[in-house]
Amino acid sequence: MALELRHLRYLLAVAEHGSFTRAAEELHVSQPTLSQQVRQLERTLGTQLLDRSGRTVRLTDAGEAYAHHARGALLDLAAAERAVHDVRDLSRGRLRLAVTPTFTAYLVGPLTAELHTRHPGIALTVRETSQDRIEAGLLADEFDLGIAFQGPHLAGITATALFAETLTLVTGTHQPTADRPGPLPARELADRQLALLSRDFATRGHIDGYFEQQRVSPRIAVEANSIQALIEVVQRTPLATVLPEAVTHDHPRLTPSPSNPPSPPAPSPCCTAPTPTRAPPPAPSPASPTISSAPAATHRPPERALSGRKRRAPRASRAAHPGCSGSDGVHPVITGFAQ
Repeated sequence: MALELRHLRYLLAVAEHGSFTRAAEELHVSQPTLSQQVRQLERTLGTQLLDRSGRTVRLTDAGEAYAHHARGALLDLAAAERAVHDVRDLSRGRLRLAVTPTFTAYLVGPLTAELHTRHPGIALTVRETSQDRIEAGLLADEFDLGIAFQGPHLAGITATALFAETLTLVTGTHQPTADRPGPLPARELADRQLALLSRDFATRGHIDGYFEQQRVSPRIAVEANSIQALIEVVQRTPLATVLPEAVTHDHPRLTPSPSNPPSPPAPSPCCTAPTPTRAPPPAPSPASPTISSAPAATHRPPERALSGRKRRAPRASRAAHPGCSGSDGVHPVITGFAQ
């Protein structure tokens, strides 16, 4: 006989009331049915759980031991049901979010504020790491969602484009080019000393590609693996940098300086997740490259829905950061486990 939850409830009801009659009344079952179910449980366990010899039915020693664990099991199951409801309505839970360093500078803050406003009971853990580590972490169940760039993904990753992002030349407000009326010709960039992200950033690859396309040899005075470090350098020196334009929105001492032709679009930020095993693999899309955190050999168009492993954490908001849009930009993506 397969053990079912009703067997536990029946046993505990009889033990509580000391009577099959009163327990049957409480459970709204007939007394013969109740007695039969308890005996089935005893046969399954191979031991007597109730002492029926007296006027009051009592638990045997084996019954006491079993009832102790049965009560705990029922309490745990009830707590599990509540937890499911909490996650379903996002009243409680934890979201483990991984982001590439570029988005830490301007996207994590607004997203966290939006999440806290909508779902104050959700605890958020944020980890800044590389795109490769995001994808590996999603596959290893270390993260629930990831925000990174569009592009080729590991097999099994689902990516959803979030918004368009534009790279731009950024200078301090104290520099002469800050008040320049028109775009800066690309050829003049060869005369500027630059502070750029180090080559381990995906953004740097797009910047280098732009310079090569324009046949410009940049004068790189500083390389840093931190956007915040570049911001500090540019605010205090004559150096310029190339960063997502949205970085300048919360820094009054920074000024975006458009170039002509425009700076290259950054890789689209996207939300990625492991591809559902029950669904067919996503069809290849010509959409801009996206970054993901779970395996995915293909990428999906921006309208694709965000997916996440429901048993682990609630879905993250896909609201784009204000001002992070533009037809020549790229779409950030959030990554996470798909159901």
